[in-house]
Amino acid sequence: MRTSGHGTTSIQPISRRARVGAAVLLCALAFVTAIPGFSQDVSPGRVVVLRVRGVIDPIVAQYVEQGIGAAEAAHAGLVVIQMDTPGGLDTAMRTIVQSILNSDVPVAVFVAPSGARAASAGVFITMAAHIAAMAPGTNIGAAHPVDLSQQTLSSTMEDKVTNDAAAYIQAIAQQRDRNATWAEQAVRQSVSLTAQQAVDNHVVDLIATDLNDLLARLDGRQVTVNGASITLKLADAPIEEWPMTWLQEIAHGIVDPNIAYVLLSLGTLALIAEFWHPGAILPGVTGVVSLVLAFVALGSLPVNWGGIALILMAFVLFMVDIKVTGFALSIAGAISFVIGSLLLFSPLGPTAPAMPQLAVDLWLLAGITAMLVAFFTLVVAAGWRAQRRTGLMQVQVPQGTRGIALTDLDPEGVVQIQSETWSAMTGEGHVKAGQAVEVVSCDGLRLRVRGSQ
Repeated sequence: MRTSGHGTTSIQPISRRARVGAAVLLCALAFVTAIPGFSQDVSPGRVVVLRVRGVIDPIVAQYVEQGIGAAEAAHAGLVVIQMDTPGGLDTAMRTIVQSILNSDVPVAVFVAPSGARAASAGVFITMAAHIAAMAPGTNIGAAHPVDLSQQTLSSTMEDKVTNDAAAYIQAIAQQRDRNATWAEQAVRQSVSLTAQQAVDNHVVDLIATDLNDLLARLDGRQVTVNGASITLKLADAPIEEWPMTWLQEIAHGIVDPNIAYVLLSLGTLALIAEFWHPGAILPGVTGVVSLVLAFVALGSLPVNWGGIALILMAFVLFMVDIKVTGFALSIAGAISFVIGSLLLFSPLGPTAPAMPQLAVDLWLLAGITAMLVAFFTLVVAAGWRAQRRTGLMQVQVPQGTRGIALTDLDPEGVVQIQSETWSAMTGEGHVKAGQAVEVVSCDGLRLRVRGSQ
């Protein structure tokens, strides 16, 4: 604490309000994202369209499960899942497959638009559908299971995982009367098929150019749903989109390498700002939330944790360089940050074809790196120098001036000199409160004193 005259300025410890605010915000976020979503009504007999894009994660599984449930409750005529996915989490995929297999409403999976794919987890979902369709220019396959954490599995564990996945997809294919032999090859050998090859090999049922063409081709078709034969009547059925709620869009949207990278970088930077200036609250809360969201996203992405270690080491080097002369550590930090960013979604060894090939955008990498270097070398360094700079207002107290200790000085405390309160320290033993003191020197806004009789 430093005091001058009758004014007082104090530096607080890390704010309790910041920690409480962060905890409350995180709890609120967890609660809100757990809500099933806003109520969306589905009219009887309509075609409900669900659109699945990107990685199959728990948010997508929740979205599909809710959409099928709403269609069942409203006795919809058909659910269409239009899908384009590189794969995703096994647990999320199994949730979707179970929802489709146990649905009371016919479910069609449509791999579309042209250029889309149903890879890895998408193969299982397509196989589970009552009707499987693909648009021209799409492909399906490469369903070999991989470990998104990039850890090397033992041969025994890999065999167990592969055998389990192969048996699972064979059971699904047999239940839907599809090519179980090819399904097993998709898992064990990561084979893929074009749309026409998939129809020829009895993997999917038909090719359709778009959603309207799909419904026209399905009108009058018979499907078996939970043992009962149903004839689809879609000629005049209205199409009803079932979009994700905005909360689901946000939660699913962060499962993107560039967004996860930004959240990781800015979250760490915000926490450093909070620790550097405790009590600001906003940087601390922002940092905690950003890092939580970053690790949620990274949990659904193929992450090289060595890359994360290099990124965090870069922040440490930046912080240390603030307190030393020169820019050598900042240069080392920038190099570490760039290398870590390049390795972030790149495994050290070869990956199976089912693994999505992800990377941070180079322009984004360059921008974030430049921002961090500028922040640490200019802003934070300037703040550090300002804290160490001698005060512009030099208030002098003559040597030998007498006063009284208001608190114990051991060695620092508060004294009263000429009716003014000062921060003071003594280098000559302990001074008790109420004891007379004498000024030895004045260092800015702090006095050096000694006990006096």
